[in-house]
Amino acid sequence: MQTSSAKNTNLNAAMATKNDEFYTQWADIEREMNAYLEYDPDVFRDKVILLPCDDPEWSNFAKFFALHFVDFGLKKLISTSYAPDSNPAAVNYQPTLFESESPSFDERKTHTNGKMFTLEPQDINEDGVVNIDDLQWEYLEGDGDFRSDEVTALRDEANIVITNPPFSLFRPFVNWLFDGNVKFSVIGNNHALTYVEIFPRIQTNRLWKGATANSTDMVFGVPKGAKVKDDDRKKAEKLGYPSDDQFDYTRQGNACWYTNIDHGRRHEPLQLMTMDENIKFSKHKEIRGVGYKRYYNFPEAIDVPFVDAIPSDNDGVMGVPSTFVDKYNPDQFEILASAEDMEAMKEIGVEMLGVEFVKTYKEQGGTGGVSPGHRKLGLTEPRYYWPFKRILIRRKSAS
Repeated sequence: MQTSSAKNTNLNAAMATKNDEFYTQWADIEREMNAYLEYDPDVFRDKVILLPCDDPEWSNFAKFFALHFVDFGLKKLISTSYAPDSNPAAVNYQPTLFESESPSFDERKTHTNGKMFTLEPQDINEDGVVNIDDLQWEYLEGDGDFRSDEVTALRDEANIVITNPPFSLFRPFVNWLFDGNVKFSVIGNNHALTYVEIFPRIQTNRLWKGATANSTDMVFGVPKGAKVKDDDRKKAEKLGYPSDDQFDYTRQGNACWYTNIDHGRRHEPLQLMTMDENIKFSKHKEIRGVGYKRYYNFPEAIDVPFVDAIPSDNDGVMGVPSTFVDKYNPDQFEILASAEDMEAMKEIGVEMLGVEFVKTYKEQGGTGGVSPGHRKLGLTEPRYYWPFKRILIRRKSAS
């Protein structure tokens, strides 16, 4: 049983740390998994699936795969949970009836140990169907941290890992997945795209965006009482998720799926106009009748401020918004570098901005942190600046 001091410690930690407890909605899981199944109906057949940090008492991931255990043809489903005493957000934790009424219940371990739930093709309760009611569970030896030897061994047993990991641990979690050489589908943040753990793997087609939820809102359940911005709460309500007895709800406009499971969306070519057609017909006033700007310190490349304005007949290097990755077809384009990576910019031939650029930028009112030695992609019209988070690409046929 937790002491009063331990509870206060957890409460303070929960208030002082960013809330990492986001519960994914069934509809979002279903849409993404269906995209994999549409591309390969046997993608889950005879597979061991691990859902780390997904207690089936709360997690829609566990409930979803337990419901579809038979029709997906799963070999085994493993789900783990994290010990409440190790989780700063688990304030005023109480075990569920599912656990507390079980013969395996331990009043100490319910707070200090994680749990493991397994489902195999066995009708344990003899009701004629294999589903969540046939789950078997036990306490883990440790707290259920994915980095533990115990959970890592489960990763090594699995063929596929699917979950919504804590956003604050996304980098080490992705490294952990690649260390295990497993297939996976996980929810992350769009800003993670430029992480050194993420971008090189996207560039080399070892990782890509999921098929759904790109540039759209996702709704997540959060623990009751968690801090939620009013606008996000209202948006979640508008999307059909008012607060209930179990959760409050928030929306995230920058959440997305990252995966190495193939899906049809990444093989759909972008439908694009030629450069001349864009200059004549583009819906964007920045392009229509104006054309494309070249970078001050990398004139070999043009800046394309909108993904739908990529000219289909340009064989040169192009700087495009990072949202390009949402629609990236590796058969149509190659990704050369992220403009956030100064070493990659140097290797590709981007010059330093230089004293004159920085001087003019500041004289025109620029306040961003920049020095003459930076290799940011500079533009000079309508003012001196550098565009936000560009990715350098080239048409595949032109490489």
